[in-house]
Amino acid sequence: MQKIALPLFIFILLAGSGPLAQAHKYFFGLTELSVNPRNQHIEIIHQFTAHDIENAIAEIKQIHFSSDHPDYELHLQQYVEQRFSVNSKNESLILNWIGLELVKDKLIIYQEVTSKNNLVGLVVKNALLVDTYAKQINTLNYQDTAIKGTLTFTESMKVATIKE
Repeated sequence: MQKIALPLFIFILLAGSGPLAQAHKYFFGLTELSVNPRNQHIEIIHQFTAHDIENAIAEIKQIHFSSDHPDYELHLQQYVEQRFSVNSKNESLILNWIGLELVKDKLIIYQEVTSKNNLVGLVVKNALLVDTYAKQINTLNYQDTAIKGTLTFTESMKVATIKE
């Protein structure tokens, strides 16, 4: 009986740890904000682990949420637009939703601002996933012809200004 019990215990232990083995300890997002030299529009590209955002939306909306959901892009757009914004002189800039791509487990989201063409003085709010994952760190790299830099956003630091 003991000969069977030990292998059975090990099997149950390993089988039950599958979801834990797939979970990750680090939660991060990357946003690129740059001025397109051709048309002078500000282009915004967000990259996140897809299941992190899907889990956040599922929790908020209390639904099963994955790329199979019929309103997948709509829910993602609403989520991003509520938690990411760019302001200039206390005025919110209009972020046009361009679209998204799912590449393996990575979600890439595209936005654009057509009304402003330089970055100095912009106030960026980036609260993506920071309320869901306490250890979430969002990095924003920015660049135009005059400046280049990085901002970091966390649960305690959701708003920052791009300076010269």
